[in-house]
Formats: sequence, C-alpha cells, structure tokens
Amino acid sequence: MDLKDLFLDKEKYLDKKITLCGWIRNHRDQKTFGFIDFADGTCQQHLQVVYDEKLANFNEVQKLLIGSSLEVTGKVVKSQGQQDIELQAESIRLIGDCKDNYPLQAKGRPTREFLREIAYLRPRTNLFQAVFRIRSVAAMAIHEYFQSHNYLYVHTPLITTADCEGSDQMFKITTLDFNNLPMEDNVVDMKKDLFNKQAFITGTGQLHGEAFAMAFKKIYTFGPTFRTENSNTKTHANEFWMIEPEIAFCDLNGLMDIEEDMLKYVVSYVLEHCSEEIAFCDKFVEQGLKEKLEKLVSSQFTRITHHDVVDILKKAPNKWEFTPSYEDDIAKEHEKYITEYFNGPVFITNWPKDIKAWYMKLNDDNATVAAVDLEVPGAGELMGGSEREADYDKIIARAKAMNVDIDTVDWYMNLRRFGGCYHSGFGMGFERLIIYLTGVENIRDVIPFPRTPGNCEY
Repeated sequence: MDLKDLFLDKEKYLDKKITLCGWIRNHRDQKTFGFIDFADGTCQQHLQVVYDEKLANFNEVQKLLIGSSLEVTGKVVKSQGQQDIELQAESIRLIGDCKDNYPLQAKGRPTREFLREIAYLRPRTNLFQAVFRIRSVAAMAIHEYFQSHNYLYVHTPLITTADCEGSDQMFKITTLDFNNLPMEDNVVDMKKDLFNKQAFITGTGQLHGEAFAMAFKKIYTFGPTFRTENSNTKTHANEFWMIEPEIAFCDLNGLMDIEEDMLKYVVSYVLEHCSEEIAFCDKFVEQGLKEKLEKLVSSQFTRITHHDVVDILKKAPNKWEFTPSYEDDIAKEHEKYITEYFNGPVFITNWPKDIKAWYMKLNDDNATVAAVDLEVPGAGELMGGSEREADYDKIIARAKAMNVDIDTVDWYMNLRRFGGCYHSGFGMGFERLIIYLTGVENIRDVIPFPRTPGNCEY
C-alpha cells in the first residue's frame, strides 16, 4: 500500500499489519533497537519505523544507510513520540542499498544551488517533493477547470513552419548535415531538408489553437514551448510549459472574466488538495504563503488601462529606476507598486501597439491594442492575452508593418476569410504559476530538469 492511503485514514489501519515499499530518509540505530524515518513519495508525510532485535536480520538492518530502498512489514500502532502513528516492524527487506557517499545526508540542509547540480536526486528532498506534488496537482486542476467548462484539449504541433513569435526567438531544426550543407546561390538549400523548408520548434501553440477555436468554440493547449532568449533571470527558461486557451465569440472583458475564474479555481484546488505541501512551503520557503493564496481567491481583480497605470506611476512618490512611459512596457518595480496600490491582482489593458504582437486587435485609437496582462501580488505578470484581430485586411497590414513573413502564416490569415469571428485568448506560463503557488522564486527549481542558457544537463 501507499503511505498516502495510510495517512488519509489512520484509524482504519490502527493495529493492522501492512506492507510498505519506500526509502530511508534517516536512520538512528541503538544497541537493541532502531528508528527509520521512512518515505515512499506518495505524500509529504514520513512514517517512523521502529524495529528491535527480534528481527531475524537485526544486525544487517542496523547497517542500512540513508537512501536505501526497503520493503517493510509490520503493525501500525499509536506512537510514543511526536507522531500520531508508527510502524512496529516485523520484517525489513533491503531492495536496493545506497553507498555511503550518497549526497543527500540527514545532517544540514543542502542549498538549492547545490541541488541543481544533482537534479536527478533532488526530487528526494522534502522541498522538491512538495514543489513537484503541487505542480502535479495544479496541472490536474487546469485540466479539470477547462474540461468542466466545455473546452477541447488540443495537442498543437511542437514542430512548425509558422513564424509565430519571430524566428529570432525560435529554435531552428533541420536534418541537413552541418559539415556538408547543400548550397544554392550562396545560401543553404532548405529544399534538401526533410520538410523542404525551414522549420522551428514552436514558441507557442496559439496560432494552431485559434484554428481549432474556429471549429470547437472553446479550446486550450497545455504543453511544452521553446524560446531561444538568452536570459539568465529567475523567471526565464528556454524550455517551459504553457497553458493557452482560445475562445470564439469572446471579447477582452469576457477574457478577463475567464482568466480570473480559472486562476481562482486552480489556487483553491491546490489549497484543498495540497494542504501538507502548502504548509511546508509556508514554513520553510515563504512565510505567509497560504494567506497570500487565500487572499487571491477572495480578491476582487482590478481592471485598469495601461495609460491610467502610467498616470498613477508618474504621480507616485517613488524614485523609479525606470521612468514610467506611455509608450513602453512597465518594469518589475512598477508591477509591484500597482498590485500594492490596489491591494490585489490587477488586469492592465489597452497596451501600446508597438510593444505588442501583430495578431492583437487594434483599438479605435489606432495607438493601442486590446491586450491584457494580469499582475499578481508578489509575482508580477502571471498571464498575458488579447482579443485577436478578426479583420483580414487589418491583420495583413499589421503583420507587414511588423515584418512578419506572411507566407508562413497565410493559413492563419485565412481563418478571417472563412467564417471568422471575434475571439480572444491568453497564455500562462505554468512555471510562473508554480513559482507563485510555492514561493520558490527561481524557475530552475520548479522544472524537473531545467534548460537555460549554458545549461542542458541530463
């Protein structure tokens, strides 16, 4: 059985014999008895296994080292120590031993930087047990939300020829031999490639998602995306996961309703299903985490235009490192101030067109687009979305103005010609969400095996 089942119904198993398989987290051996801190990875809690010299292999058990895997059979009893229950072992069988140079010893708490160097072992620590269980449960919450609201889950392609985010931000792929490239007129002849043209690893599933939204009304993607951005910040990685819903017959206000509803649902779901993990992170990672998350669920999300945000920032008493501008993005310091100013999450709408993507709906002022970013306290931007441009002539003109290769997205433009409608969508970086839910501030610590500039291990 699993430890999670035991701790969910301790009374049911009291004075019953059970068998568990798991690992030694700590081992204190005495002359005639010993204590094993036992975990199996199915829950945040550990079980104390008590054994004595009645064991047939008592001497061998006393030599077992931290990290070893075991099969333990015994009776569940009320604990004489700090735990509610413990296991009185009747047999302990070694399944896999562990060498004495095992990096994760009980003494001291290893730094996260050190654990990144042994990323294949860090899931065994209490911190990463909590982080990756929260990640798993949050993923389930996202699927449950969209499935219960009639969305279709679409698997958009990872290999694409669409210049969706600009090829300078996309990984190029080829089957050509770099040591013997076919050339024509002094350029590489991509017709000799497997796809007969330049292909990329996708930076977003949005464009393909919109094609399905024009048939299924409401869809979402949830999968890996890739960007070549050479950034070493705590919130950027070259491989990460994205949630991207696309909704037909939905304007910008309707989109904000969905963003708020979905986020509150996911946070509530995690609070309910990961109470032990949230409590652990609240104690050891970010004090006040649980209160922060509970406050978000009960918050009223503010809606304000980019222009009005800049007005507030310009009137603020703060000495800004980056001067607020009506034509530019807002900085991290601005995001923090605005969420504190409104004491809660803030939707910032109607952004300057020149700093936003070519597929966003141009507003009547011809200076802004119907885009929205969601800023949340303590994390900054969590989601970004927009109403999409539904007018064929306008999106063609906008794409040309921003030097988009029209030939690579002609099919996408045709969605406006063949029964198109007003529609909207947003993207949420899954790791940004996990950072917010756990308080762990570095994206490298919420991805199992992070891919960042200069780092592609394992």
